[in-house]
Amino acid sequence: MNVSADISTWLESTLGTAPTTLSAGGSDASVRHYWRASYPDRSYLVMQADPAAFDAQPFLARRAELEAAGIRVPATYAQDLARGYVLLEDLGTQELTPLLNDEKTAKAWYLQAIDVLVKMQAALKFEHLPVFDAAFQRREMEIGREWYINVHLAKPLDEKQLALWERSLALIITKNLMQPTLFMHRDYHSRNLMVVNDELAVLDFQDAVNGPVSYDLVSLLRDAYIAWDEGFVLDLAIRYWEKARAAGVPVHADFSDFYAAFEWQGLQRHLKVLGLFARLKHRDGKDRYLADIPRVFAYIRSVCQRYSELTPLGRLLVDLNGEKIETGFTF
Repeated sequence: MNVSADISTWLESTLGTAPTTLSAGGSDASVRHYWRASYPDRSYLVMQADPAAFDAQPFLARRAELEAAGIRVPATYAQDLARGYVLLEDLGTQELTPLLNDEKTAKAWYLQAIDVLVKMQAALKFEHLPVFDAAFQRREMEIGREWYINVHLAKPLDEKQLALWERSLALIITKNLMQPTLFMHRDYHSRNLMVVNDELAVLDFQDAVNGPVSYDLVSLLRDAYIAWDEGFVLDLAIRYWEKARAAGVPVHADFSDFYAAFEWQGLQRHLKVLGLFARLKHRDGKDRYLADIPRVFAYIRSVCQRYSELTPLGRLLVDLNGEKIETGFTF
């Protein structure tokens, strides 16, 4: 099937006229592809995916919920789910990531992103969403073992190492399940925030779950695509915590407890991300994510150094990665 020709025909039947131009707008880390349809007075985006591989219903449902809560998201104009097409508002091409040039500029954008996050967490219902439970968190971290350790490093764990890995995952999950839960975007970072007329718009929300309160903040501040000094992250985390408490978001009463939860949850996320980036390379042929692996691994190494319970996991991963083990502080 000629996808572009089929999309043009669909647009003509939907909007009454074919686009002047239809160009590939890129793809993301999922099975979705985007097409920019240009008309004399405006442009649209067509989200396209094989219906057998991507169910658009959660995307449409979460989009409507976010919009109703006052969160800026792309509007939808038409859909043909049998063909895997959704016609969306074109929010342009300005991701937040390249605007984060220095701490002063970045701080202003991060504070705006924190305001959006707090609004999202305070306003949205979450009880109907899939629960980010122990099995869910374990499945995600196992992606790290299967694709980063087994495939990318080609160093499958022996029996002793596997036992250590299992104990560490159980410990991480136990810690994370102690957190209050709410609406969790699950991928709230700078590449999923678009700048539209100096306002932040949120993308990639279809995988939202009922999950831990710290998860989205750690996705934002310990971003797989850009890293900041610990003091900068700590300052923003405190500002989030203060805003969240004022808005009635169920954060921990003590900031130090919240920040520890933030770190442990980040470890869970980053073990998954290591695996996702390796899978994108080795299964999907998307090499560009390899450049981000050292940043993600550095987050993991840093957290494992700070908490004595995680020292064995940190030593295992550093050894597998062929890096020198450094002395670190523990809490």
